[in-house]
Parts: sequence; structure tokens; C-alpha cells
Amino acid sequence: MCGITGFNWKEAELVQAMGRQIAHRGPDQQGFYADEGVSLAHQRLSIIDLSEHGRQPMTSENCSACTRKLWVVFNGEIYNFKEVRTFLESKGHQFHSHCDTEVILHAYAQEGPECLHRFNGMFAIAIWDGARKEFFLARDRLGVKPLYYYWKEGRFVFASEIKAILQDPKVSREVNPKAIYDYLGFEFVPADQTMFKDIYKLPPSHWMLLRGRELQIKKYWDVKFSSQEEMAQMNRPKMVKELIERLSESVRKRLISDVPLGVFLSGGLDSSAVVAMMSRHMKEPIKTFSLGYEDPTYSELNFARQVAEQFKTEHTEIIIDPITVPLFEKAVWHLDEPMTDLSTIPFMLICRKARQKVTVCLSGEGGDEVFVGYDRFKASKFDQMFQKIPAPLRKYLIYPLVQKLPDQSQKKGLLNVIRRFMDGSALPQSGQHMRWQYFLNPANNPRLFSDEVLGQVNGSPFHLIEKALTQCSSTDRLNQEIYVDLRFTMPDSVLMKVDKMSMATALEVRVPFLDYEFVQFSAGLPSNWKLEGFQTKAIFREALKGILPDNIVGRGKQGYSFPIKNWLRQELKDYMKELLNGSPLIRQYLKLDYIHQLIEEHLARTHNHNHVLWALMNLALWHKIFVLDQWAGHRLEDRAVV
Repeated sequence: MCGITGFNWKEAELVQAMGRQIAHRGPDQQGFYADEGVSLAHQRLSIIDLSEHGRQPMTSENCSACTRKLWVVFNGEIYNFKEVRTFLESKGHQFHSHCDTEVILHAYAQEGPECLHRFNGMFAIAIWDGARKEFFLARDRLGVKPLYYYWKEGRFVFASEIKAILQDPKVSREVNPKAIYDYLGFEFVPADQTMFKDIYKLPPSHWMLLRGRELQIKKYWDVKFSSQEEMAQMNRPKMVKELIERLSESVRKRLISDVPLGVFLSGGLDSSAVVAMMSRHMKEPIKTFSLGYEDPTYSELNFARQVAEQFKTEHTEIIIDPITVPLFEKAVWHLDEPMTDLSTIPFMLICRKARQKVTVCLSGEGGDEVFVGYDRFKASKFDQMFQKIPAPLRKYLIYPLVQKLPDQSQKKGLLNVIRRFMDGSALPQSGQHMRWQYFLNPANNPRLFSDEVLGQVNGSPFHLIEKALTQCSSTDRLNQEIYVDLRFTMPDSVLMKVDKMSMATALEVRVPFLDYEFVQFSAGLPSNWKLEGFQTKAIFREALKGILPDNIVGRGKQGYSFPIKNWLRQELKDYMKELLNGSPLIRQYLKLDYIHQLIEEHLARTHNHNHVLWALMNLALWHKIFVLDQWAGHRLEDRAVV
């Protein structure tokens, strides 16, 4: 796991400065190359082949089978690199290291972009072909590793994090108003946009080829769902058995490491399953890491302890106190752009704790997307029945009554769940299950957004979801919702959090549920095996019976999210008001009068506006740090506080 950056002209001093800006991703070693009208830099976190032979940028010049000289910088892991290496050796390629980076280099020399189909892993790759004067960039299938680029008037810059690109003084920090609108609704900025104009994300499962001023971007993979005929022939007991064997194999692949390795254990189904699979392949005690809160409605520590005891792990716990302003600022700086997942800061803290003992951690991210684990899937199914109630009754009686229910302090609770369901149900059905993960009411947009932002809005707030669904191979409602989660939501929310918060402490996180072969296997299963009635992850739970305790197999989704709605009413109340009232971005693109109303309603507990208020706070702080440059913690001389 590393950080990569570069651009299409020669300037050694600048590319080294860009590398240093993301040194937290790879503190073990910096390498750079500046020649042939190109510059590359690499920050190394040594995981496999810790010797000098693994240094990047790496060149192919010492291999007679490579017909031209190539340079590569690479972030990630190729788990099947040994198998790919065997194939390449049969073609005459000679290797000088034991690392996966060299395999990527030779595979591209042998097959060009087609080599991506051979790789099983998480990766962001940049290759410079000096003979052809072209850049090739690629990102893994599910988007585990990020890759950004700037492209304007022939100037091309790429990096693992936006903050490296911003080191180029010719890159503007102009705000993207359309991104503000999408972010406040979805709580992340959907690809390929970012919060900066002219800086983009390379979407997952895409490659890019830059030759001169011609930029080509192409999709090389997508998840496919089985046909009705194929599903009708499936034997469920056989598929249950195969599911566990495939998960076990996915975990086994991710245990390859020359450094200490552990696993995050939340006490939920997915992380517990990963621990169980690791126990099949590891002789030494597994190092597990858990976090919790003083408020028991937000904490899962008892469940994590139960799993740790069953598998006799070396267990470590951390209790999360109310977040501090410096911690909030660090998280936003590492994220590059606002992203409001309420588990972001807790995840950074548990990564920090784990890094004291290990360099690599496995995690259960992806299980909820692959096996339908979120409550929003249940809400969508229930809404199909709710919509049969006459519209006037829903609109003029049920909805107004529910709006009068008081907000409860606990994480969920019956009244909170009812209110949240009604809020999502009232949104356009084109949002599918994401209506319950969307936190704006389009009817209030004129009260919240400036005319400049509203002028960027393209019709329905869910037009990006509608666009994503045009690529889905299934007409089944639940399969389409799974597709939206995997291809639209997950890469820029869950996976962005995992990458940025883990790399903030130079910890590599691997996600076995997102092995692309495992994802494809799950997508092929009938959707009604995943959501049976209102039981999420049905077939996955069935597969884990007898492997995990019954109470773990049967429990619902909770997650790492912290009690921010309570903290905004108490510890963070004054900071929230100060940050939002003092932000020039808020004044330019949003309307303070309406924001003040949201604050007062939240403090009075008549409404729970924590998602929108926390999103606005992240947006204001992001602008302060990255556009106004009013936070010293990002400067190299102050890096110790980051």
C-alpha cells in the first residue's frame, strides 16, 4: 500500500513535493523519476518484498522480453501475482524482485490494457511508456483504491490523493457547485466529479490512456447478474457450501504479507465471519481490534468480545470519547473532500490503534453491499406495500402525524425508525433504496441552496442513480439496488473512508468481501435468497450457522457510527454555530437563514437534522482547509499534529 503521483512534464522538485504531501500513505521510502518529459513519485509502505528490489518508480529496462522501456508507480496489492508471474515467465520475462509491482510492469508490456483482466486485487496503477509518449492509468474493479487526476488545456496531473495534485501552483482550487448539491444529498461526491473544478476521479473498473492531448477512458469490467433460467437451476445447499469456501479462499489470499497482520472485529456478522475464516488459515493467535462507546445503544463491544473469545484472538479495544475539533480537522484533511459517513473518525481512531501492533488489517467492508445488509433494503421492500395506501391518506394524515414524533437520543429506536422511513418514502421513487440514505428534501432546495447551485442541478436529485442503472444487467428490483450500492454508492463513500482513514496512519486495509470473483459469485445468486421477507443477508446467515454463535448470526446491522446527533446538541453545539456562521462558502452557496432554522429544530429535539448539519460542518471545514488554506496542520513543518 502506497501513495503515487506524477504529471506529464519534467520537474523533479515539484514531483518530490507532491510525494511528500502524501508521505503518510507510505512512510518507509520515497522514490521519484523525472526524465523524458514526465515526472513520477512514489511513497512506499513496504508489505511484500521489503528489500530495495521493491523500490518504485520501477522500470522494465532489464528484461529482454519487454520490447520498450516502461516506468510504473503502483498503489495496492495484486493477490494472485505469483500465478501471473508464472504465466509471464513462460513468455520469456525475467524478474529481479519478489513483489507484485514488477509483475504489473511486465504484464502491461506483454498484453497492454488487457493485462488488467488477469489481476485479482486492489490497485491504482500509472505506467509511462516513453517510446510511445503515453500515460496509462487504471483502477481496480470495485474501487478499493482511489485515483484522481487533473486535466485542463493539456496539463495532466494524477495522484492517490487530491492534496498532492494541489501542490501544482497552476491547479486552481475553484469550487464545483454541482458537487455541493450532490454531496449534501448523498453525503459523498459521486464519481467522476470532485469538489474541485477540473479535478476528477477515475471511476472503478476503468482505465485511462493519455497520448498528447487525446484522453481516452474505457470501462474494462462490470458485475453481471444471473438470468432467471440460470438461477432456477441452482441448488441452494450446494451454493451455501460454495459461499463459505469462496469466502475462505478470498480471506486466504489476503493473508499474504511480510509484515504483521490483524483484523477489525466490530461484533457484526461480516467482521465476525472474516475472523472465523482467518482462523482456518492462521496458526498463531489472530490480532483483533474493536471500538465502542459509553452509550450502549451505539456500542457492539460485548458481541466482539464473544467472537474474540470463541476464536481465542489477541483482542484490543478502544472506547471513543466525544470527538475534538483537532481530530475533526485531521479527518477532513485526510479525506481531501467532504464525506459524511458517521463512522469515519471512529475508523481513523481504530486504525491508529491497530497500527501500533500491525501493518495490515482485514476488514468486513462490502458484506452489506454484496449480501443486502443495510436497513435501506428493508425500507424499500416495505415501501412497496406502504405505497398501496391511498396517496391523500399518506400525505395529509400519516406523514403529518409522524413528523410530530419527538426525536429519541438512542441510535435507532422505534420512533426514530418510523420517522426515517417516512422521510425516505416521501422522496421520488427513482432513488430506489437510496431514498433512505438521502438526507435532503428536494422541496426545500430553494430555501437551502443559492441560485448558483440550483442552476447546476439536472432534474431529479436521483438522476445519477438513474444513469448508473442503465449499465445494470438485471431488471430485478433488488438486484438493481445491489448494483447501485456496488457501483455508485460504495466506491465514493465506504471505500473512500476505509482508504483515507487507514492510510492516514500508514495501515493497509484489505477487504475480502470485495474480491471481484466473490462479488460475481454473490451477484449470480437469486436475489430472494439474500432478502427473505425482511431478513437481510439470509443465505449468508444460513452459511454461517454452526460457524458463529447463533446470536451473532441472527443480529442486525449496527456499524461504527458515533452519536453525533447528541454531540451536536451538547459538546459540539458552539463549534457548529461558529463554523457555519463564519464560512464564506456557506454564505456564497447556501442560505444561512434556513440553516439557522435547522439548527434550532435540532437543538429543540423536534427534528433530527444531524446528517445535514454534520454534512454542512464538513463542507465548511473542507473549504477552510483546502481553499482558504487556514489550517496549519497540513504543512510539512507541522506534520506531527496530523
